[in-house]
Amino acid sequence: MSTLTPREVRPLAELFEWMESPITMFRPLLGQNIRMEDFFRDGHYVVRAELPGLDPQEDLDVTVSEGVLSIKAERHEEEIDKSHSEFRYGAYSRRIALPSSADSDHIKASYDNGILEVVVDLKQKETAKAEKHIAVKSTKAIKSG
Repeated sequence: MSTLTPREVRPLAELFEWMESPITMFRPLLGQNIRMEDFFRDGHYVVRAELPGLDPQEDLDVTVSEGVLSIKAERHEEEIDKSHSEFRYGAYSRRIALPSSADSDHIKASYDNGILEVVVDLKQKETAKAEKHIAVKSTKAIKSG
């Protein structure tokens, strides 16, 4: 079963999401926003993005850098028949801060029925280590004379 847990606050990374929110005034500069959800499932961090009608090999680009997952997509569709033509196009992008325990070397992405799913392995928390005693050596002060 999926469990929703609060995301940790990472102010600089959260700034990317704020900048790409659907602010009407800046929309042409930022591209269209991608609808998505994120949650933890079975020891993994999962991001699901709604991107219907795309060719995942040609139109999608998923990258990770410095703890930030970036999803970019570009749509180019054109329908032409005898009486009219119709086209749909646009650029989409979204960035999301990964949890601090994310293992960026183990990320998988799949696309099915218009949904991109990115699954990020989480590093196991280190178990608390037993108390370790550190020996203190005694040194004699050198007398100057």
